[in-house]
Amino acid sequence: MMSHLIVLPVVLPLVAGLLLLFQRQGSVRVKRLVGVGATLALLLVGVALVARAAGGEVTYYALGDWQPPFGIVLVLDRLSALMVLLTAVLALGAVVFACAGDDERGSNFHGLFQWQLMGLNGAFLTGDLFNLFVFFEVLLLASYALLLHGGGRDRIMAGVHYVVLNLAGSSLFLISVGILYGATGTLNMADMATRLAGLPAEREGLVVAGALMLLVVFGLKAAILPLYFWLPRAYAAAPAPVAALFAIMTKVGIYAILRVYSLVFGEDAGALADLEQGWVWWFALATLVAAGAGTLAARDLRLLVAYLVLVSVGTLLAGIGIGSPAAVSALLYYLIHTTLVTGGLFLLAEMIGAQRGKAGTRIVKGRPLRQGRWLALLFFAGAVAVAGMPPLSGAIGKALLLVAAEGGQRAWLWPVLLLSGLAAIVALSRAGSTLFWRSSGEADGQRLPPRQWFGVAWLIGASPLLVLLAGPLTDYTDATAEQLARPEAVTRALLTPEGDAP
Repeated sequence: MMSHLIVLPVVLPLVAGLLLLFQRQGSVRVKRLVGVGATLALLLVGVALVARAAGGEVTYYALGDWQPPFGIVLVLDRLSALMVLLTAVLALGAVVFACAGDDERGSNFHGLFQWQLMGLNGAFLTGDLFNLFVFFEVLLLASYALLLHGGGRDRIMAGVHYVVLNLAGSSLFLISVGILYGATGTLNMADMATRLAGLPAEREGLVVAGALMLLVVFGLKAAILPLYFWLPRAYAAAPAPVAALFAIMTKVGIYAILRVYSLVFGEDAGALADLEQGWVWWFALATLVAAGAGTLAARDLRLLVAYLVLVSVGTLLAGIGIGSPAAVSALLYYLIHTTLVTGGLFLLAEMIGAQRGKAGTRIVKGRPLRQGRWLALLFFAGAVAVAGMPPLSGAIGKALLLVAAEGGQRAWLWPVLLLSGLAAIVALSRAGSTLFWRSSGEADGQRLPPRQWFGVAWLIGASPLLVLLAGPLTDYTDATAEQLARPEAVTRALLTPEGDAP
């Protein structure tokens, strides 16, 4: 069973999704049990994968027993294990929240939810560029339907923009993969890395073109400026559990940049080494500035949280732009924090809107909240965490990143990152005072179901837990960053025949 552990994060949601779609007209209770049970099982698999990868060994699973570089492989290292576990933690909070009633507002929610998890996990585990494209398409196809779950004019309008831009990105992805295959003769990322070391000079321009086109694709997925304009409206319009799961969608782009450019275009790539860093650095700073302004301009709580996702994107990309192992370690810690907290804030926004009557999630004077004290407490904790204020995990992540900046990078990063945090504090303070203090009339909203409280507490409550576990967690992210900085471990694990390893 342990030999097949690596493939379980793909197979498990695939099988669960098929069962749920075959039972589309079946009992809601059964569908919920299958959906939550499969997600809980995925969480346990994620824990097992992290425990297996923690020792530093890189292992792979060859589908059909076709050995690399010729077959399809799933690769397990510290980074891929971390991302699978993070996906499962986020998904559990979102799916339990959906079981309070959001899953009944449209058809096939749980099946599509599981297939999106399959696409996400496949993207984190795959070892070749073409299957990265395939899993991108799987998760996008599921996300198209989930974005429109429940219908509505706003969701349809946001969905059209989302679909069109991602179709354009997918086309560009396929073209760039074809260029790289034509220049190197392989799609396996480890094999491509070894071939770039001896690449003829006349092919370097072709590889640079393919690599920069890939960077545009990953930048679109990560929502970097100027490719982020689709995200705020799409995330604000999505159903709350879907928006919460979408909190990790931008991280797929971040992961892809980390994985592809550290492995394929690392130090051994010669003239092609680190070609993404200069581009990523300046666009990251621009994203931080634009997203900070967006938080101040937002007049809806869902839209505000969407812009906070963009602030986190700029912060994470700045870590990639710095490029040192310390910066990568810091961004990985911050990635865990921001994914869970922003996911929880999307769920919390839905709960607040449900008790405000016609005002909904608009940041305007409205009806008092029936369970306002507990909602205000969760909002305060989420706001402190996402804005990067002590003593919660956001402050630790930002402090680690600020310390990792060196020389002239500090002169740019420190003011931009701190000012974007200040903008978030101002925007969240204004939203909190309006939602919880500026109210009139009688509180007559219905009491919120326990499943919704669990989903929000599960995700936002992760922030103080990340503080308590900061020591072992940063040890793990430090080791992950060092492993990424030494891609030869992956190439050796995949390309050295059994028995020939030193």
